[in-house]
Amino acid sequence: MRSQCIHTKIILLAVLLALYFFSNCQSHTNPPITMKTPDTLQNRQPAVAGSFYPSDPAEIQQMLKLCFAKAPAHTSDSEVMAIISPHAGYVFSGEVAAAAFSQLDSEKEYKTIFILGSSHRNSFAGASIYSIGNYTTPLGAVKTDLEIAQKLATENKVLSFDPHYHKSEHSLEVQIPFLQFFLKKDFKIVPILLGTQDPLLCQQIAKALKPYFSPENLFVISTDFSHYPAYKDAFITDHQIADAIVTNNPDKFLNAVENCTTKKIENLSTGCCSWPSVLSLMYLTEEMSGIAYKQVLYKNSGDSQYGEMDRVVGYYALSVLQQKSRTMALTDSDKKELLQIARNTIKTYLQESLTASVDSESLSNALLSKAGAFVTLKKAGELCGCIGHFEADKPLYKIVQQMAIASATQDYRFDAVNLSELEQINIEISVLSPMQKLSNVNNVQLGIDGIYIKKGSRSGTFLPQVATETHWSLEEFLGHCARDKAGIGWDGWKDKDAEIYVYQAFVFGEKE
Repeated sequence: MRSQCIHTKIILLAVLLALYFFSNCQSHTNPPITMKTPDTLQNRQPAVAGSFYPSDPAEIQQMLKLCFAKAPAHTSDSEVMAIISPHAGYVFSGEVAAAAFSQLDSEKEYKTIFILGSSHRNSFAGASIYSIGNYTTPLGAVKTDLEIAQKLATENKVLSFDPHYHKSEHSLEVQIPFLQFFLKKDFKIVPILLGTQDPLLCQQIAKALKPYFSPENLFVISTDFSHYPAYKDAFITDHQIADAIVTNNPDKFLNAVENCTTKKIENLSTGCCSWPSVLSLMYLTEEMSGIAYKQVLYKNSGDSQYGEMDRVVGYYALSVLQQKSRTMALTDSDKKELLQIARNTIKTYLQESLTASVDSESLSNALLSKAGAFVTLKKAGELCGCIGHFEADKPLYKIVQQMAIASATQDYRFDAVNLSELEQINIEISVLSPMQKLSNVNNVQLGIDGIYIKKGSRSGTFLPQVATETHWSLEEFLGHCARDKAGIGWDGWKDKDAEIYVYQAFVFGEKE
């Protein structure tokens, strides 16, 4: 019995190795297939159970248990909106995939989980959604959210209703057992297989999915990174791709993918095999405030006992985080009131050189609570004033009044605002959380954390939205703040006597 089990595992390993070394990400064009919704469900059956992962449920459970035992837990209090996970055989990439899924809250009840991957076998315009049945694995059937799947497939030209492409594709299937093993609550999925490599179509796919990109749902992006270079080349290439992803700038990501192929690295066929799926995610997030990409874990097949060092595939786990506000909760009415106070204050000061009076008895408790805040002024989209106060030592509405006047008349970088141009100015308010001193700059979450750098008597800050608007890397974010705001030089933040703090901001403006 034991020899039979060993024989079975040897066959499994041989199949995995064959798939790993001889499969590739080149697509073949098939004609589109038009299908109608059947009267009965047609469940999609597992295609790679027994090759990419075990076919026996107990063996799957044991393998995943070992993978998750090594995975880092999610430590931030930010909401995980999406993860990027590899899709190779579990003996090669299972630990990295588990690291991606371990960033989730296992107790959370997701409304719908959208799984995006790129087809390895077929090229077709747009994406195909499996919308005629459920997805099955040896661990059981996972329900497809048929209502959303069919709505997307019938209402968007870029999304199709062609389940044929799903039959033998592994990129979506291999993600599902991780969800089945890790999540404690039932969930539904929308399986989306991309057949395009056209960035314009990726934009359209993102536009169609944008209404569903919310905390109640989850997006899982399935991709491996570099294919077949030597170990050291893969390490460099994969980190360059990941560094581009965390900028949340689709153009930088596309450039990084293209640069990989133009460098003519030996045996490198791609830097990111499912880059259209990653690109679609980045088109979803590029203009969202409070969004940050985080690198979780990197390995490649050379790190596996079954891999070789001269031809490897790279695997990266990343998460996409949405800030959970650590500031006070403000209602829409509070925000509207605070913006009106800011505008009236500026107008009164420009007219009479006086601070406008405010009936504090009519204000909510939130506006009377103590908090720090910044007031930002923009004209035709261009900054024309921004000053803030970090200390929570006065009621919020008073801080906003003071910062509104200062931004309009005391920001040395700009001319003072004239009364005649006030109507053309958009006011934005950032309510701040308390600052926390950093011990490791790698813990800065771009797009979520603002930074405050202090060295001696010099200091400077960037609000969280600066990273979102500029698409700077962490190095650029820190360097510009140190040089341009604190005046201590590009590398000044690295000095031993430099202190770096982070804070979060609840941002809203009149354009909303």
